[in-house]
Amino acid sequence: MEQLDKILNKALQDSSPLDREELGFLLDITDPGQLQKLYRAAYQMKERYIGRRVSLRGLIEISDYCVKDCLYCGIRKSNANVPRFAMTKAEILQAAELGREYGYSSLVLQSGERSDPAFVDFVEDAVRSIREIGDFGITLSCGEQTRETYQRWFDAGAHRYLLRIESSDREFYGTLHPADSLHDWDKRRHCLDLIRETGYQLGTGVMSGLPGQKTSHLVSDLEFFREVDADMIGMGPYLPHHETPMGKLITSFDPEKALETGLKMIAVTRLFLRDVNIASTTALQALSPADGRERGLLAGANVIMPNIGDIAYRRGYQLYENKPNIDENRLETRRKLEESIHAIGETIIHGWGDSPHFAAKQK
Repeated sequence: MEQLDKILNKALQDSSPLDREELGFLLDITDPGQLQKLYRAAYQMKERYIGRRVSLRGLIEISDYCVKDCLYCGIRKSNANVPRFAMTKAEILQAAELGREYGYSSLVLQSGERSDPAFVDFVEDAVRSIREIGDFGITLSCGEQTRETYQRWFDAGAHRYLLRIESSDREFYGTLHPADSLHDWDKRRHCLDLIRETGYQLGTGVMSGLPGQKTSHLVSDLEFFREVDADMIGMGPYLPHHETPMGKLITSFDPEKALETGLKMIAVTRLFLRDVNIASTTALQALSPADGRERGLLAGANVIMPNIGDIAYRRGYQLYENKPNIDENRLETRRKLEESIHAIGETIIHGWGDSPHFAAKQK
């Protein structure tokens, strides 16, 4: 316990970042009492830099067509059992209008990875049209693109971009993807540089609890976030999808351990990076339907992304199995979420909810 207190005090009181050994120590904690100390310290850091505040972003999953064949992902190209869909611009704008009605000032457009000209044109047009109907902050999560495409989408009105590196370790990344030019770690890493250079607030992230993943991998992931100077972090625990090559090899899965690892990554990221935006993801809710996302907030996260897309399409966008809220009414989702956030003493803030880390760099 003495070592834990020493590390937490350093994180909260010292300007120097935690080192690899200290980060690894925190990620290896399993004792319930020590875990609560960790989460409390992370929440204290969140209060200092963010406040007891939550930003809500209306998530619109615009398409599940994907050219990638990632070994863990339910919408991978080779999964023939996925009901494929692509929203029309009218449907996207209808969802954006719904978001405005619910009070969302920030939206996220997410899709499978494509870079063909028709898709690039469509996203540009959709972003531009959304900005015409309201003063929305717009985040895109549409995969690897060229410098020109990132610029076009930025000029159309998007200003945040999330591209998860999935693993900062090139060799481990290779175990998660087919060995071909479409799944190249160096290309993905280069895209993060392009996103930053274009002017976006840069978001990235990883999965925790993957088969074969070690604590040292996660420590390197945390250091990678600092290296690329990320403004926002979107990460979550690995959940199997049994129609994927990786999922078919899973014979046992411990939801409690997966949830614990996910919460620890949020907490340690908050202590290490301090003023970035951190999402409490739907994967946490899948592992603990009653309070998963709320526990993420209490561990240091400050962003939640409720799905406001058409319910008819949600069964097609399952990166993992047992995704929550597939059939839930969107107004009911919003009401329940507001109640649960207020119940833990958090306040929902309106506005774009930009990263304090990004804002600090503009001064």
